[in-house]
Amino acid sequence: MAKISAMRQFKAILKKDIVMELRTKEMLTSMGLYTLLTLVVYYVALSQAGNGFDVRLIAGGLLWLAFLFTSMLGLNRSLVHEKDQGCLEALLLSPLDRPVIFFGKAVGNLIFLLIVEVITIPIFMFMFLSGRPIAGPIWGIAVALLVGAVGISGIGTLLATMSVNTTGKDFILAVLFIPIMFPLLYAAVAATSAIIIGNPGYMSLFWTAMAIGAAYDVIMLVAAYGLYEFIIGA
Repeated sequence: MAKISAMRQFKAILKKDIVMELRTKEMLTSMGLYTLLTLVVYYVALSQAGNGFDVRLIAGGLLWLAFLFTSMLGLNRSLVHEKDQGCLEALLLSPLDRPVIFFGKAVGNLIFLLIVEVITIPIFMFMFLSGRPIAGPIWGIAVALLVGAVGISGIGTLLATMSVNTTGKDFILAVLFIPIMFPLLYAAVAATSAIIIGNPGYMSLFWTAMAIGAAYDVIMLVAAYGLYEFIIGA
């Protein structure tokens, strides 16, 4: 019964976030526009590089920087929106298990981030990689995006909860988020670049980077699960 009860709590929190987002579309719209504007800035900055420059050499880094900064915007809005409307206090007063709140919020953020990634990838390919073949299988990029999104959503949810009660929410989240996410970001960029560039032995590099990223996700998600009850109640 306890497991069924926890699953129902999880579904209720996730359903609430999805229904709220479907009504307002604020988070997806802001994240999508921010990513698009970031890509436009990249395009303008690289327009003077000349025809001899192979943008594939930095494509993985460009893509993940866009997702990293966009995710911070979405994570911050997801918790600030809850706090401003009093939903966060209501969740704390309700008989919900605190770790269930974490998983509900994290999975909701993961879904929204994956939607933005799916929309962004074709635009990124068209703007930067049209006419330049990708060496590796396209599913490799999808795997890298999934592993990166899981870590970003899980750890980001914990850090956004920590920063939501501070005066400088955006600044505090960025200061905490970027250094902690560095190992995952490094692995995701390495894996994505390996697929795009396709140097000798690139699949070995890809799987090594994905192993590091997956191990990071597991360790940090377990830590976030254990710490969330103390963080959200602080």
